[in-house]
Amino acid sequence: MTDTTTDEGIAPLRCLIVDDEAPARDELRYLLEQADGVLVVGAAATAEEAELLLQAVAYDVVFLDIRMPGRGGLALARELVTRPGSPAVVFTTAYPDHAVDAFELSAADYLLKPFDADRLGQALARIGVGRTDRPMVEDRRAELVEPNRRLPIQRGERTVFVDEADVVAASAARGYCYLMLRRERVLVNYTLAELEERLSVRMLRVHRSHLVNLDRVAELRSDYRGGVVLVMNDGADSVVPVSRRHAPELRRRLGL
Repeated sequence: MTDTTTDEGIAPLRCLIVDDEAPARDELRYLLEQADGVLVVGAAATAEEAELLLQAVAYDVVFLDIRMPGRGGLALARELVTRPGSPAVVFTTAYPDHAVDAFELSAADYLLKPFDADRLGQALARIGVGRTDRPMVEDRRAELVEPNRRLPIQRGERTVFVDEADVVAASAARGYCYLMLRRERVLVNYTLAELEERLSVRMLRVHRSHLVNLDRVAELRSDYRGGVVLVMNDGADSVVPVSRRHAPELRRRLGL
């Protein structure tokens, strides 16, 4: 990942998006990525997913939907305000009737959907984008590393948590991803970019459509076209293609 400090050497505002609707998450991510001084480092579809991410990363602000399946945004915010050093909360909702509750929780702002870049900019200004008292960050990707990272996935009405060590690889599939686990293949509601954010640097992009867990690589092999493929340690010797663009970094990371 490229250096994410601003021209003034100030670390960007670390943002978490929490919304059960994928289009809403994508739209907010797009707007935030156009703003100066902010960095989206996490996205969650439920309060439970958000809790895991909040335990792993010191976020500066959470953009929080109010009405979600299971525990809603207000309940999560009530827990956050009791914690020392908790992030600022900006509610993002289509419903105006919770504004009083939101501000009783000291919310930084209350954005009614649909909102535009100017309105979002007002919220960011209230939080303090551009303030000079935030420390510089040397390596943003390294900050996200933690041992035994866990990934929440949906199984019907249940949310289950998969240890990163059990993730062998991930493949893109029309806006979704297939996770290759040790014993099964699971369709999940994440893009590869979101998986890169959620998981540690041991998950490496080796192709525009594939991530692999470097700890689960069993063999590096040439294919019949002169390219490179990986044989994965998943009990089935699954093969993952490596693009020419990504091959040099893969070799470097494998110490070759």
